[in-house]
Parts: sequence; structure tokens; C-alpha cells
Amino acid sequence: MRLSLLAGLAISAGMSLSACSEKAADSLENAGSAIGNDVSRAVDGAGEKIDNGLDDAGRAFDEGANEVGAASRNAAQDARREAREAKQDAGAAMERAGNDLRRD
Repeated sequence: MRLSLLAGLAISAGMSLSACSEKAADSLENAGSAIGNDVSRAVDGAGEKIDNGLDDAGRAFDEGANEVGAASRNAAQDARREAREAKQDAGAAMERAGNDLRRD
């Protein structure tokens, strides 16, 4: 009878340990899922920050390119105006020189 009782206790203890190890496995699985979710959220957040940074850099590049284009257009207009004025000045100087030659 003692042997039966000891066998019964051993089986009960084994089943308790089995249930305990299932709970431990479930806890471990839940902890792993929580860690995975945290890592996933962190990676998503980092990805969003990188995307936003690239968008900001792209906008800055576009604005800089627009400013360079506007400055180039302004410089070209200034150069054309200066060239026109230089031609007029040269023409006026030649006309004065011709008038001076006629008078001599």
C-alpha cells in the first residue's frame, strides 16, 4: 500500500510540475511577445523618423535648388541689362567721337 501511495504521490507531483512548467512556458511566451512588440514599435518609430528626416532633406534640397535657379535667372537678367547699357554707352561715346571729328 505504501508503494501505491508513493506512486500516486509521484504521479501527482509530476503532474503539478508539468502544469507549473506549462505556466512558465506561457509566461515566457508572453514575455517574448511583449519584447517582440516593443522592438517592432521601436523599429517602426525609427523608420518614421528616418522617413521624416529624408523628406525634410528633400524639401531643403528642392528649396535650395529653387533659390539657385532664381539667383541664376536674376544674374542672367542683370548681365543682359549691363550688356545693353554697355552697348548704349559705347554707341554714345562713338557718336560723340564722330561729332568731335566733324567739328575739327
